[in-house]
Amino acid sequence: MTRQQKPPRVVAELGRPETPEETAARKAEDSRNYRMRKTVSNLVYALLATLAIVLIIVLIVPRSNTSLLKNVDFHSAAEDAQASRDEVIIDPQLPDGWTSNKAKLSSVRTPQISLWYIGLLTPDEQFIGIKQGFDANATWQSQQLEGALADTTVTIEGITWTVYDNRDGSGPSDPGNIEYALATESGSSTILIYGTAKTDDIRTVAEAIAEQVKANALK
Repeated sequence: MTRQQKPPRVVAELGRPETPEETAARKAEDSRNYRMRKTVSNLVYALLATLAIVLIIVLIVPRSNTSLLKNVDFHSAAEDAQASRDEVIIDPQLPDGWTSNKAKLSSVRTPQISLWYIGLLTPDEQFIGIKQGFDANATWQSQQLEGALADTTVTIEGITWTVYDNRDGSGPSDPGNIEYALATESGSSTILIYGTAKTDDIRTVAEAIAEQVKANALK
């Protein structure tokens, strides 16, 4: 018995059977739509996988913040620095909760300025830097304070400090770490205290080094 051929499918929208050309076009369109859906699905899966990897990295990599910075024994570093300098090396005795992330004596040849530096972190993790420049000049001081303009003066424990207050908008547009600074000269030393900390904290440092600043004046 001869097998009957299946009649062409009647398309409701056309009200008649598809032509071979229309059938081929429909199948091509269906195939294209399938590939597009597949591509979108793959992109979504790839994005989700990427987000999962980023989340894992965020969870396992330590955060870079001030609480993770190493605590430097700046008293020991100051003792070592004192062995190579005639000037009294600044070495503040500060309340509990203060830490240091750097302490270094930079010795260079003239005309460069040698200096002693301490980087401090207050209990609320704000920065204060101390720089003691040896045989420094006005140009060096201006460079260290990044061109900040003198604001007024203040006397702390009998020592007169020049105040550079960049928090009032009178200094550089981007003061960086030098939001507030104090500067004084003592003997052959130019001493700078600066940072992002509260004025009271910077004043605490000035009080802590007062006797050493006075001692340098006698050198």
